[in-house]
Amino acid sequence: MPSDNRRQLSLLTSAVVLAVACTLQNVYAENGLPVAAPADAGMSAERLERINHLVQGYIDRGELAGTVTLVARRGQVVHFEAHGQRYVEEQLPMTRDTVFRIASMTKPIASVALMMLYEEGLFALDDPISKWLPEYADLQVAIPAPPNERVASPFKLVPAVRPITVRHVLTHTAGLANSYRGLTRSLYLDAVRAEPRAVTVEESLSRTAKVPLNFQPGEAWEYGRATDVVGVLVEKMSGMTLDEFLSARIFEPLGMHDTHFNIPEAKIERLAALYHPDDEGKIELTAAPAYRKPRKYFSGAGGLSSTAADYFRFHQMMINGGQLDGVSILGRKTVELMVTNHIGDHAVWLKGPGYGFGLGYSILLDSAKSSEPMSPGSYGWGGAFCTYFFVDPVEELLGVFMTQVRPYTHLDVRRQFAVMATQAIVDKPQGGKSQRVVGHQAIR
Repeated sequence: MPSDNRRQLSLLTSAVVLAVACTLQNVYAENGLPVAAPADAGMSAERLERINHLVQGYIDRGELAGTVTLVARRGQVVHFEAHGQRYVEEQLPMTRDTVFRIASMTKPIASVALMMLYEEGLFALDDPISKWLPEYADLQVAIPAPPNERVASPFKLVPAVRPITVRHVLTHTAGLANSYRGLTRSLYLDAVRAEPRAVTVEESLSRTAKVPLNFQPGEAWEYGRATDVVGVLVEKMSGMTLDEFLSARIFEPLGMHDTHFNIPEAKIERLAALYHPDDEGKIELTAAPAYRKPRKYFSGAGGLSSTAADYFRFHQMMINGGQLDGVSILGRKTVELMVTNHIGDHAVWLKGPGYGFGLGYSILLDSAKSSEPMSPGSYGWGGAFCTYFFVDPVEELLGVFMTQVRPYTHLDVRRQFAVMATQAIVDKPQGGKSQRVVGHQAIR
């Protein structure tokens, strides 16, 4: 290549890098995030651009209204983009500071809150929850009715062989009845729907406490509202509501100013509308952004709303071993305990093969069997409205995906986002960096 052409190419490359840096600095100014040019974090700007093409395709096909996507590596944000609209009917554009209902992405936050109290010596993981919630003592388990026994229902009741422990509710192995499966589903629904409507989560849990369990505690993994129990345990041990505890102990210290159970009226204009697919998979409006009066129902299982920037700050704290910007939320060993598999070989059927479960997180155990292309030891979860995040501690990689559609199981966008984020890594492993060993501790 002639020297003049090389010089022009070099100048063009420098201009592109400068443009990316300026864009990222603008994002920093708007959102208070640490930023870097992708190349400085071992990422390819060209490959990260594939995320934009991915989500724009879903928007163009009418399958999503809009998205916010964020990728960070080594503590630096290298991709932060908004696409589409947050409220199609009013032609309101998606913005990086759009507020989303994060549903079950509340669970890791509530779990961290409880583990903060663990560090203060207020409980041991294998303490029975009946120490704080006495209605959960002396429980029964529903088993299929034997064909040669006279019983008055499709199931037979047997005593629980062990109490439900704190570890069980953190790992979804308590056997708690739920709304979508199990022999006692109808009993559970009757208890939840009983009048008058429960004002607090504790009231709701009290109503369902004596519904028989779906299996003996510790003997299987089953997703449900166990993290609501986690949230109530935080309240019982701290003497604060979950809302107060999270605000004072996590959100304010970490600068998560847009994360709320009750969205302030002034921020409703930034809330994304909620959509559902029609028969052809095209979005239709489910719920327009609207202010609602504050409630006292603080669900640790799924009650928060947040932004991509706030959620980045929370999980960058986890990658950092419990600290961010000089603020210590957890100790490093507690973080390691949380992101270790605690359920042995029990199947995490909601994620599929290759996963275990820690204290509030799914844990990737076998990359070859999993649906996500991260390192063993990676952790994450998603929300009912198609939000999603992952953390790869080996690569120090964090991805956050935000949108609002339910149901979303006809879409593959969350897995594809993980692929787009990880395939953008272009550097070699850093010296001395090795994959962490993921424990296989069984629960009993």
